[in-house]
Amino acid sequence: MDYTQLFQFSGDRVLVIGAGSGIGREAALALGAHGATVVCADRDSTTAAETAAMIGGSAIATQLDVLDLDAVRAAADEFSDISALVFTAAMNVRKRIADYTMEEFDRVVNLNLRSSFSLIQAFAPKMAANGGGSIIGFASIRAYVVEPGQGVYAATKAALVQLARTAAAEFGPDGVRVNVIAPGVVETPLTAQIKNNPEWYNAYAQKGALGRWSKPEELAGAVVYLASNASNYVTGSVLMVDGGWTAVDGRFDPPNS
Repeated sequence: MDYTQLFQFSGDRVLVIGAGSGIGREAALALGAHGATVVCADRDSTTAAETAAMIGGSAIATQLDVLDLDAVRAAADEFSDISALVFTAAMNVRKRIADYTMEEFDRVVNLNLRSSFSLIQAFAPKMAANGGGSIIGFASIRAYVVEPGQGVYAATKAALVQLARTAAAEFGPDGVRVNVIAPGVVETPLTAQIKNNPEWYNAYAQKGALGRWSKPEELAGAVVYLASNASNYVTGSVLMVDGGWTAVDGRFDPPNS
């Protein structure tokens, strides 16, 4: 076993959906730095092209709206040779259950869950036909722990965990691995509402063991790991990258005595 090759992607093409910004962009940059040929996909073709330019080399950009089922299926045909698929697109409407509209419910469920299902449904069989591959989705700590106003978002992320586990069971015999990463609080456009509220921001920062928020680039290593040969026997798993949020359950730090 040549362990120096565990994190090398030379000759492998990977598709990152949501590559135009945030975690998706950092994941694309990290995969490119390890030798992968990266296809940067995003609903915003301009930001996708910016990411591809940052990677350089053979990286390309493509426009993809994951809510468009025909476009997702066409992408699966066009990029049927990929060794890894990473998808990060998500949204959240922070409202208590009694205040939610069904239109808001549908928007969150369609982007967070329905699109995840359609991506797995479209790409997993292609990977299986090629002898295997890695699919990586993004759940959240909200799949496990919640707070008021997180109901629909949390439900979609919990559902994604079970969807990934089921896909791992169904496509595992053909060599397709399916895993999810569960971040804690990350400084992205999705969390701008919280970040701009000092009281909210500081409360979240103190919840985890590390006492701070994470940055998008701190999720990139988890993506590289799950896409690489280093995780060949890892499937149906949730990789928590939450700074200890779900490990620390107390809200009070008792005195030493």
